[in-house]
Amino acid sequence: MITINSIKNGIVIDHIKPGHGIKIYHYLNLEDADFPTALIMNVVSVKGHKKDMIKIENVIDLDFKMLGLLDPNITVNLIENEVIKEKIKLSLPDKVENVLFCKNPRCITSVEKYIPHVFHLVDKEKGEYKCEYCDEIVIVE
Repeated sequence: MITINSIKNGIVIDHIKPGHGIKIYHYLNLEDADFPTALIMNVVSVKGHKKDMIKIENVIDLDFKMLGLLDPNITVNLIENEVIKEKIKLSLPDKVENVLFCKNPRCITSVEKYIPHVFHLVDKEKGEYKCEYCDEIVIVE
């Protein structure tokens, strides 16, 4: 039997789409962490849906925009003394820079390498972002 204790001080990333927890775990480089972490996959939630979650027994800096881009349904719980101090509900960010890349060969970002790749959210439901320079659409899955 595996026991996963509660977090005393740290972070719980909850409501991750089933099967995507490993992607976030690797994005955060938690496989190299020298503090306790737990990746829990396919947990049945209170509402009866499956989800993944990550428990981190440490306070680390998180890029909420990037996490929201990876999975906009994530909830980040900040834990102090085994109590949720703050609950942060993520969503797709309105603007991302140098995270998505324009594939349009005629875009200025394809020619001028120093120009940042800037995208703006145009359709939250579909996860569509539009390049600031050439209007190319990128869909985040």
